Amino acid sequence: MRPKSVTTLPSDVTRELTVTGMSCGGCEQSVEEALEGVDGVTDATADRAAETATVEGEADTDALVAAVEAAGYEASA
Repeated sequence: MRPKSVTTLPSDVTRELTVTGMSCGGCEQSVEEALEGVDGVTDATADRAAETATVEGEADTDALVAAVEAAGYEASA
């Protein structure tokens, strides 16, 4: 008898955005909070020195960019 197949849920997608305009830790926090407010995001980390934000989750890329821009920073995928 063959074992039943197990359905697995898709794992989180990790994406990196380019984010410019961050100059301090408060900026990083603002970007992280903006990204975490997007539906589907499970975690977000901003790095001002690298000018990036790493996002985990099943969120729409356009929504991520829009959230960062609404927070006052420039972003691209």
